[in-house]
Amino acid sequence: MSKSVIGDSPRRREDARFITGRGAYVDDLKFDRLTRAVFVRSPHAHARIRSIDASAARKAAGVLAVLTAADAKADGLKPLRPYAEANVQTGERFTFDEQPLLAGEKVRFMGETVAMVIAETLAQALDASELVDVDYEPLPAVTTATAALTPDAPQLSPEVPGNICMDWRTGDAKGAEAAFATAAHVLTLALDNHRVTTNPIEPRGSVGTFDRATGRYTLHISSQNIHGNRNHAARCLGVEPKDLRFIAPDVGGGFGAKNFIYAEHILVAWASRRVGRPVKWIATRSEVFLADHPSRDLWAEASLALDASGKFLALKVASLANVGAYLAGVGGGVPTYQYVHLQGTVYRLPSIALHVRVVLTNTTPIGVMRGPGFAETVNILERLIDAAALKFGFDRAELRRRNMVPASEMPMTNSFGFTVDSGAFPETMDKALERADVAGFAARRRASEARGLKRGLGFAYHIKGTGGSPEENVDIRFETDGTVSLITGTQHIGQGHETTFPQILATRLGVPNEQIVLRQGDTDLIPTGGGHGSSRATYMGGTAMWRASDEIIRKGIALAADILEAAEADIRFEADHHEGGRFVVSGTDRGVGLLEVAKSGREKGRPLDTYHFWKRENLTFPNGAHVVEVEVDPETGRVTLERYTGVDDYGVLVNPMVVAGQAHGAMAQGCGQALLEHSTYDPGSGQMVAGTFMDYAMPRADDLPSFDLGFNNTRCTTNPLGVKGCGEAGAIAAFPAIANAIVDALAPLGVTNFDGPAVPARVWQAIRAAQ
Repeated sequence: MSKSVIGDSPRRREDARFITGRGAYVDDLKFDRLTRAVFVRSPHAHARIRSIDASAARKAAGVLAVLTAADAKADGLKPLRPYAEANVQTGERFTFDEQPLLAGEKVRFMGETVAMVIAETLAQALDASELVDVDYEPLPAVTTATAALTPDAPQLSPEVPGNICMDWRTGDAKGAEAAFATAAHVLTLALDNHRVTTNPIEPRGSVGTFDRATGRYTLHISSQNIHGNRNHAARCLGVEPKDLRFIAPDVGGGFGAKNFIYAEHILVAWASRRVGRPVKWIATRSEVFLADHPSRDLWAEASLALDASGKFLALKVASLANVGAYLAGVGGGVPTYQYVHLQGTVYRLPSIALHVRVVLTNTTPIGVMRGPGFAETVNILERLIDAAALKFGFDRAELRRRNMVPASEMPMTNSFGFTVDSGAFPETMDKALERADVAGFAARRRASEARGLKRGLGFAYHIKGTGGSPEENVDIRFETDGTVSLITGTQHIGQGHETTFPQILATRLGVPNEQIVLRQGDTDLIPTGGGHGSSRATYMGGTAMWRASDEIIRKGIALAADILEAAEADIRFEADHHEGGRFVVSGTDRGVGLLEVAKSGREKGRPLDTYHFWKRENLTFPNGAHVVEVEVDPETGRVTLERYTGVDDYGVLVNPMVVAGQAHGAMAQGCGQALLEHSTYDPGSGQMVAGTFMDYAMPRADDLPSFDLGFNNTRCTTNPLGVKGCGEAGAIAAFPAIANAIVDALAPLGVTNFDGPAVPARVWQAIRAAQ
């Protein structure tokens, strides 16, 4: 038996199951009398539906049902509503209309569900789906937020005049205007944080069953938020949450795309009741591109005011958030919470004026990806700082250092009134620059020039609030076989919780890791849960474990006092005892093990089993500096990422190896957005033109250098573990750092601004335009 605790790096225990093919993903699960579902999707981005004729499909071989909007209406199904229906800061309701589960009158994006075919086999369902005859009247489409605001733009819904869900101004507009009026330097940039598809390795999918005896649905689903999604699905199905069970065994990645409920999952559950058999749907990769919630897609015009010495005076940002065809999930929540929360990031910025408009377009409804809102904020400010340094002759690092909030002034409260508890920003940046050997960059640039290439250096300082859903709970049970069940409302979707969560409990209770069994991913196991999003699991689930352990120790002391015939005041608990967690009598060698106390308590009707629920009031704030170097071929526009160095602050590291793995994955995702990935639509027709891996480039191993990651951790004060969420930083920092490096490389050629992805054609065009 081993006892790996906080700070150790044992191998991930779940990996043995995954690499030997014993994972339990939705597509692996076995069900008797299983049927298959296929969705008929709109080939148009915007069209009226004149009619749907499913008669031929219903007669096809093996077909059990063909379901349309008329059937959904007849059964009382309700449309989807957004998770955030009002401005998080003001409470003002967004302007929106609901998203139908199956479109009946109009389609608003390519890939919208129109009909559902259920058949004995997948092949039969596919064949029958081609027999569903939908008569469309195509309408003009609009794909960008800027175009959607023009006077003659196509209107997506009469419920959303002008395609605007929200038009909100906040911050200190008067102070900003005064600062800009007296500023020695003003720099303005237009920046496009372009749309990307998250592409988890396991596509979305679900298997629905219905028990007629109990009237209860069960949905096995690939989801990262089963309790919340269960509740929204129950509303659409017209049942109470208790009548719908969600089970998510192993989940092959999410990155935010599986945070929210989708029409397909609700329809799969409903179809199982209609046909009286289990119904299975697994998305194809093309369906992932067409219908998964993409992310980012925020355009901004931003201006930074500085005094003659480079001190930041004010920031003005006017931004357009393209939320797609419907306001889904937290499409309105991100612009009014995450995006506004850390405006100014790690810098002193006394006045900030923010204008945000949330706009509908004929594109897939927007969702979230690592660092939503915070990534857009960081990108704007880090790009502005580099551009100001280039234009006004400041050193980029010194300009940042001059305006960063130092460790001596932490915690800091920004101009919007939000507080960041911990961090050593200037020190972390300096460590990153040193680790990246910035002093040797000039020599490396000369070597690149000798080969006809332009070399650029770029860096960015990231920060993000992590916490996600504000409530979490755990249930710790001491089983009769000597194991400890750790039941959580959080979910693992590839992060390594089966390894790291037992480390937390082993630290607190001294139980060998092998005896701790993590149980999760089932709404019947525990009353509620926030799942996984916003790097919340270790902070939220870990805090619940920590506090539950306090209760277990308190109860254990009373039991141990009876066993040892000593006063409770003389009993202390030693989690790090060489024999494992143990209650001992102070000043003696007498003691009793935790598991023995648990057994005694069970026999006496005083079990140590403990349930703990808590609600957070604060976030954690991981932060750090990432430094990159690129080479650009000016003849072809090809960009090569040559070096990538990061120094991050994640507070206390539960498992440094797992933390590094999470950070590396986020870096790769950020590099993908910066260099390769772009969810692209034809502006005239609204057709998705990057709907397969033939047209949408994902980062491969040979696109990336070896990542060099270090840590400069400061303990978080908002939770007893001292941890900060570690899963998103690289996706936030890589995008602006690489863009800054490209501009640095091409500045001698006259390039002063660049929007990604940095594919050769786009870079070549930027060079030619500048010349």
